[in-house]
Amino acid sequence: MGIASLNVGTPRHDMASPHPVNPRPLVMRCGQLGDIVLLTTLLRQLHLRFGQPVDVIASGGFTLPLLEHDPTVGEIFLLPSRSTPFWLSKRQQELVNWLRRRGPGPTWFLDLKSGRELLARGGIPDNYVVDSRLIPWAAGETFADRYIRLANFALPACPDIPEPITRNVERAARLEIKPEARGQLERWLAGQAFAGKNIVAIQAGNRRMSRRWFSRQASGTKYWPTQRWARVVQGVRAHLPDHAIVFLGMGNESQFNEAILALADIREAYNAAGELPVPMLLAFLERAHSLISIDTGPAHAAAALDCPTVSLFGTANAQLYRPGGATTPAIALTGTLNGHQDIMGIAADDVLRAWKQLTGY
Repeated sequence: MGIASLNVGTPRHDMASPHPVNPRPLVMRCGQLGDIVLLTTLLRQLHLRFGQPVDVIASGGFTLPLLEHDPTVGEIFLLPSRSTPFWLSKRQQELVNWLRRRGPGPTWFLDLKSGRELLARGGIPDNYVVDSRLIPWAAGETFADRYIRLANFALPACPDIPEPITRNVERAARLEIKPEARGQLERWLAGQAFAGKNIVAIQAGNRRMSRRWFSRQASGTKYWPTQRWARVVQGVRAHLPDHAIVFLGMGNESQFNEAILALADIREAYNAAGELPVPMLLAFLERAHSLISIDTGPAHAAAALDCPTVSLFGTANAQLYRPGGATTPAIALTGTLNGHQDIMGIAADDVLRAWKQLTGY
């Protein structure tokens, strides 16, 4: 992967900052769970280049369990909302004060919308910032490839920082799990009917799932019918008769899971929707035999934890958003309907074929 030099944006600060440069890199990425999983590739590459922990500005309660045990990560600042006017947002004001105390330094802005103005308010000159919106995608890049490339950009206007390097991290996200989360999971598993069994995990729903689970419009382009899911779990049961099949998801996905289980009518299949907070979910995915999932955050987390993952894509670019990056044990499955990529073009047998290919059954 090449090394590039960048003089980003039109500076709002004509003079260099009077403060000493903070040698720690700073990253701003306010995304969903899967976005933060993929971000770990960039964090590891920046850590490799700078030899310093990377400070992170992000949103979402899942960020802490994903990153707080990662040795490449320094301070984490959670920013719940960027849409609230600055003068009404105490948290935005706290962020600006934190940035001023921290001091300016090399910064990576990876969001598509608002937020960069907060960096300017915090005293970070524009020409200290790598803004991903201004950098075209390279042909054939996954997010992992792009993040490694972005981490290697030079910032000529930002003094006294390490030069870009040619040595790159693995082209895959990686997650570190807190040991106490594994202990919490073990205690939870001990109370389940499937305690002691190997587990195939299923993530059939997504965060857009509403109570009207029977409507495709309820969850947009990631809805896949209950009948097809039932056929998949029946096929998994036929190939692995002694494994437990456990459905995951948030609480509002439970009804959808129950509908699939009723149609499948197989033994030792369970609905755990709403029961696993993020730290325990990561530990669960780490020990699972495999995961079959909609294109969603848990699929990225599972692949980053080396859990074989088949992910069903709707209209999203399966190459860019391949679960966990470029080299994880994952298959990004797509289908075509009426000449366009559509999840409804994926058949149950397609999923089973990919799962057997990935797991060797």
